[in-house]
Amino acid sequence: MKALKIILAILLFLCLLDMPYGYYQFVRFVSFVVFVFFAYQANQKDNKTEAFVFVALALLFQPFVKIALGRTLWNLVDVVVGIGLVLSVFFEPVKKNK
Repeated sequence: MKALKIILAILLFLCLLDMPYGYYQFVRFVSFVVFVFFAYQANQKDNKTEAFVFVALALLFQPFVKIALGRTLWNLVDVVVGIGLVLSVFFEPVKKNK
C-alpha cells in the first residue's frame, strides 16, 4: 500500500509538467481506482475518517464527470494530495485502543 501511495504521488506531481491531455485523464482514472481501494481498506480497518477522506478524493478525481477547477487550482490540488500521500507513508495514524 505504501508503494501505491508513492507511485500515485509521483503521478500527481508529474501533472505539474506540461503533459498531453491523455495523461491527465489517465491520472484521474488511476487516482479514482486507487482512492476507492484505499477507502475500502480504511473501512475494513474501521477507520471512518480516513475512509471518508479517500471517498472524497475518489469523487474529486473521478473520470466520469469532469470537474473544471482550472489549471492553477488543479496543480494546487495535485501538490497537496501528493504531499499528503507521501507524508502518510512516513507517519502512521495513531491506533485507538478499544
